[in-house]
Amino acid sequence: MRSRLLALAGVAAALAVAFAIRAVDDGALRQYSGTALYASMIYAGVFVLRPRTTPLVAGAVAIAWCWAVELAQLTGVPAELSARSLLARYALGVKFDPADLAWYPVGVVPLVVAHLLLRRRKFHAVTRQDTLAGR
Repeated sequence: MRSRLLALAGVAAALAVAFAIRAVDDGALRQYSGTALYASMIYAGVFVLRPRTTPLVAGAVAIAWCWAVELAQLTGVPAELSARSLLARYALGVKFDPADLAWYPVGVVPLVVAHLLLRRRKFHAVTRQDTLAGR
């Protein structure tokens, strides 16, 4: 349960940062940071749904999801849904932008690396404690 709550907090943090940037900028920073933060939110969302997922798998799922949503924009379906719903607009976007395909990994890869480093550090801390305890 704790893992899911932490992941949900990550989703909320990415969303809060994205909306804060939207409030102060309406240029390239807004566009590309929003794209990267959307991908970050999806990465955290993977852990809400499946807390035991490894960082590499979660990263691959998040990027694949984002790319699938972006490519779906070529069909016009997300644009149609977005015209009817603000939530659909935020979740699915409106129009295809090839630059977004490069920005999704920008939002995910640093999280995967940080997650792996934190897990490694935690593993080494536990191993040291076991060694010191004579286990």
